Amino acid sequence: MPFRWVLGTGGLTGLLVDTAWAQQDGGNALFSFLPLIVIFVLFYFLLIRPQTKKQKEHRVMVEGLGTGDEVVTGGGVLGKVTELGPDFVTVEIADNVSIKVRRHTITAVMPKGTMKSV
Repeated sequence: MPFRWVLGTGGLTGLLVDTAWAQQDGGNALFSFLPLIVIFVLFYFLLIRPQTKKQKEHRVMVEGLGTGDEVVTGGGVLGKVTELGPDFVTVEIADNVSIKVRRHTITAVMPKGTMKSV
């Protein structure tokens, strides 16, 4: 190392970097991966777990739909479920006005009587 520095191939930076590498003793592999493990655990509890919980709640809500339920679609349309299919739901939004929407676009089930109060 001093020989390279004297010849000037590494310069002062080469000397410092070589010294820094020489001071590293290898250490425990667990301590080198500890920050990555902590970051993954934080991402799991702050991002991944709440999202999967929310998806599960939405899936249970959509599977539990019944005729006569008052729902809100993803577009904000309020209506009453009149017909259920495997992929689509018929929603009555006014007297004699019905629309078909996909099941997964229903965002909320409202309490009974919500349409009358609006």
